[in-house]
Amino acid sequence: MTTNNQLIDVLDRKDARIGILGLGYVGLPLMLRYAEVGYPVLGFDIDLAKVDQLNAGQSYIEHISADSIQAARAKGFSATTDFSRARECDALILCVPTPLNKYREPDLSYVLDTTEAIVPHLRPGQIVSLESTTWPGTTDEELKPRLERSGLTIGQDLFLVFSPEREDPGNPNYSTRTIPKVLGGLTPACTRVGQALYGQVIDQVVTLSSTRAAEMTKLLENIHRAVNIGLVNELKIVCDRMDIDIHEVIRAAATKPFGFTPYYPGPGLGGHCIPIDPFYLTWKAREYGLSTRFIELAGEVNANMPQWVVSKVADALNDRGKALKGAKILVLGIAYKKNVDDRRESPSLELMELLQAKGAEISYSDPHVPRFLKMRRHDFDLESVPLTPETLAAADCVLLATDHDRFDYELIKRHAPLIVDTRGRYQEPAENIVQA
Repeated sequence: MTTNNQLIDVLDRKDARIGILGLGYVGLPLMLRYAEVGYPVLGFDIDLAKVDQLNAGQSYIEHISADSIQAARAKGFSATTDFSRARECDALILCVPTPLNKYREPDLSYVLDTTEAIVPHLRPGQIVSLESTTWPGTTDEELKPRLERSGLTIGQDLFLVFSPEREDPGNPNYSTRTIPKVLGGLTPACTRVGQALYGQVIDQVVTLSSTRAAEMTKLLENIHRAVNIGLVNELKIVCDRMDIDIHEVIRAAATKPFGFTPYYPGPGLGGHCIPIDPFYLTWKAREYGLSTRFIELAGEVNANMPQWVVSKVADALNDRGKALKGAKILVLGIAYKKNVDDRRESPSLELMELLQAKGAEISYSDPHVPRFLKMRRHDFDLESVPLTPETLAAADCVLLATDHDRFDYELIKRHAPLIVDTRGRYQEPAENIVQA
């Protein structure tokens, strides 16, 4: 039996040990799914605190319960910081961050460092799958030569695929199992092994002709959203100047049963994909002498939204005889979208920094983020403020940045002297509400 058939057989029998490298918002749900189906799973992370929490049956992500971690532990899941244990695994799935650096260029350091960490411990009969979003060519240009330093031949001894994550934290309608999985292998044999890797845990696996096609598919999905959100953000500014409610317009347009998909404006783009992924393609396109003007224009519009919101806050305060400098601003919601605790690339954080730089006194309230834990680019010594008539009345301006369902919007409207609403949550006009 050839190596790929042996590995497919082990995967099909669910005897394969699955290694998940990176135990965050992507890796942890994937680990739970493999454990649920019955695979033995070993999780890897460089953060010892996360590893200790998981091994103690605890969760550090709000929408993932401790009970689910404990159920996975009962089925044999464990976590480690020891990457030499990669040798124990039949499959190694990389779910690590791919942020941008300060020049808005791709930062592949997490992917490459993780790859380098496992290379000395590779053996024949393993599959490596990259799930981190990246530019077309990463798998064959960056991962392939590094993995081949192990002396193994990809497509014969070792199998390499790209299969982008499609997690949507907090979305109750879709799960890791029900979201179709896009997959591209470096060789046909790699693709076949990749199908076996994901076929038991995902309802539908969509195979493509190459890793590059799979990489581009993920970018298209997120560029599609970024460009359309950029469009409605620009229209929001136009409508604001014309004294038209952009949210009323979108609701009306959405009644058309064909040819229109509603996208909604906001204070900027957040999350681990949409604000970042388009720039992976614009960067790579320059290598081919191409300028992705459409994508870059949408990125520029979206990147400027926090500045526009701050100007609306300043104008709203000025109309009430107050200066932004020294004003008490209570920011509602610092997660990047409603009903989750995920703060990655949240526009709320940039809003807070911009307001603070202009001399405002910042506080925040977020039922999903009780205290601000330091991030790579942001750090505030703050804890969530409870929303009471007193805390609302004490603020010069309440800035609704993320519209969590757990907020009491009637209480906020009744007691806040000024509300700047960036999400269109308040549909009825009121003296103390300004749309932004």
